[in-house]
Amino acid sequence: MIPAAFDYVAPSSVDEAVQALAQAGDEVKVLGGGQSLLPVLRMRLAAPTTLVDLGKIAELRGVRDDGDAIVIGSMTTHHEVTRDSLVAAHAELVAKTTRTVADPQIRHRGTFGGSLVHADPAGDLLAPAVALGAEMVIAGSSGRRTVPASEFFVDYFTTAVAPDEVLIEVRIPKHTGWGSHYEKFNRVAQAWSIVGVAAAVRSEGGSIAEARVALTNMGSTPIRATGVERALVGQPASAEAIRSAAQHAAEGTSPTTDGNADADYREHLARVLTGRAVSEAAGVGG
Repeated sequence: MIPAAFDYVAPSSVDEAVQALAQAGDEVKVLGGGQSLLPVLRMRLAAPTTLVDLGKIAELRGVRDDGDAIVIGSMTTHHEVTRDSLVAAHAELVAKTTRTVADPQIRHRGTFGGSLVHADPAGDLLAPAVALGAEMVIAGSSGRRTVPASEFFVDYFTTAVAPDEVLIEVRIPKHTGWGSHYEKFNRVAQAWSIVGVAAAVRSEGGSIAEARVALTNMGSTPIRATGVERALVGQPASAEAIRSAAQHAAEGTSPTTDGNADADYREHLARVLTGRAVSEAAGVGG
């Protein structure tokens, strides 16, 4: 199908993008990598009057060190994230998760910020953002503001970004030396995750000192598995302790029943995948 007609704007700076959004009003869409938006436009599930393309804004690309955090520009591609040395050293969970996104073609065009703003609950990158306590920097006509990942995802395909705002970068606290792993289950290669688990673990003297675990597609937004985290901290990094902690994975979740899986099956997957993810992160064999 052919998209409905729209005005096209390609700003060269964040200020120009914000101005374009303010002038366009509510019937506007922002184009990042376009991997989710373009199919929606072609099927006319969305018919904006204006499309604002962020592709020419150089300041939105790249990764930089900012003291106790690394900063990933919203227009940095998935491929660039997977190859960046700062991400590998200080946010390994993000690098590992990004390598599982779709396929090489998507990873070369799709953007880190675009995936987060799209906010599909089955999207892989939402869970590590929540697990690692990322902060989203948003620019709008009223200035810039920072929103923690725990408040950024509001509902299905809905974030804290207003129609006249744009996500410009993501700040991720450094988790240098932490073990990490992302484990997901999908029916076929490159499909959306039925359930996914992002886990990061810091061990000391054979025990788990800190743990951060978040779930993909177990509700309308990514969910922090706090019950699992509490059960892990202070325990030996052993298969038995991890299996016991993983039994708390489905607590506080609200999985759906759909054509891919029943809710109770998703709860079962959450427990199994959490055990696997944490075991890998902690360097523990099954």
